[in-house]
Amino acid sequence: MGTQENEQTAVTGRRMLLGAAVLGAGGAVLGLSGTAKAAEARHGGGGGGVKSLPKPTIIGHRGASGYRPEHTLGSYQLALDMGADIVEAGDLVPTRDGHLVCRHEPEIGGTTDVADHPEFADRRKTKSLDGVATTGWFTEDFTLAELKTLRATERIPANRPHNTLYNGRWEIPTFEEVLRWQDEQTRKRGKQVWIYPELKHPTYFRKQGLALEERVAKVLRKYGRDRRNSPVILQSFEPTSIQRLNKLVDNPLVVLLSGAASRPWDFVETGDPRTVADLVKPAGLREIASYAQGIGPTLDLVIPKDAAGNLTTPTTLVADAHKVGLILHPYTMRNENPFLPANFRKGTDADAYGDVFGAYRTYFATGIDGVFTDNPDTGRLAREDFVNG
Repeated sequence: MGTQENEQTAVTGRRMLLGAAVLGAGGAVLGLSGTAKAAEARHGGGGGGVKSLPKPTIIGHRGASGYRPEHTLGSYQLALDMGADIVEAGDLVPTRDGHLVCRHEPEIGGTTDVADHPEFADRRKTKSLDGVATTGWFTEDFTLAELKTLRATERIPANRPHNTLYNGRWEIPTFEEVLRWQDEQTRKRGKQVWIYPELKHPTYFRKQGLALEERVAKVLRKYGRDRRNSPVILQSFEPTSIQRLNKLVDNPLVVLLSGAASRPWDFVETGDPRTVADLVKPAGLREIASYAQGIGPTLDLVIPKDAAGNLTTPTTLVADAHKVGLILHPYTMRNENPFLPANFRKGTDADAYGDVFGAYRTYFATGIDGVFTDNPDTGRLAREDFVNG
């Protein structure tokens, strides 16, 4: 099959999946309305908490970022329309004047049109971000008013050229705007909308006098969203940040885990020699369970890949985590070939879809409690296939 035919097939497939999922999601919303649900929605409660969510839980990664520029209200909205159970609404980073905004990283050169603003040319800097020299524009060097003059753009246009159609359409949302959007969507849909914000680089920002945990806790308290069953799950790659949050709020908390050989940056800063490989051992998981309700491991910690990028044998992580009462929400499922295990790719086009349903089936079979996905519609369909056998 030629390149043009591959692209045409991929686009047609995307449209079919999108249409099917939106219809399915709409039906689910209508079916879930009712007096009890509406009352729960009015009070902003999460009902039975995290464990009441459907399993495997489909989490819209930065919204529906397979179809819209990530961390925009447009991406979040589409994730709900596609049937995501939770929306990762907010990778939280601070502005110079202390507001929390939603960006994947504090460096915004790759996700906004800041480079097109000559008035901000002198803000471009090189900084050490968790030990990595990073050049660009950083949220902490802008006031909220200045950031609001920017517009979001697609982060990986080589893989998602269709998403560039939406460049410039949405501004950078604040965390407070997301919480108000959550309330509005809960009322409109007659069911509780859940969000899953992440605290980005807490140690980096604390050293700058822009501590994230206290700011997040203050905003959650303001909106009555700091309780055990509140529909807001908080996550971070830094275990000490989650420990700090555990003392500030009662929300469900999740420790994110990167590659096995990596060390959380707070461990590097404090001289803790442990790696992620240590944290996923039974003793490490027991410690995490003392202050958190779940872990968000990279998918490779659930099923490693061989040198060729093919999936191998699942680890014992799922069983070990469940044994100490932790839920697992691994990251990230994406439809495009480059992001799939080698044995699930089709063709060589960077933006063509592979056998993502086969990949979902393999990961779901390990017993994970949910998964982050850039394509919530695909995730919903994959869950239906899995649950229905």
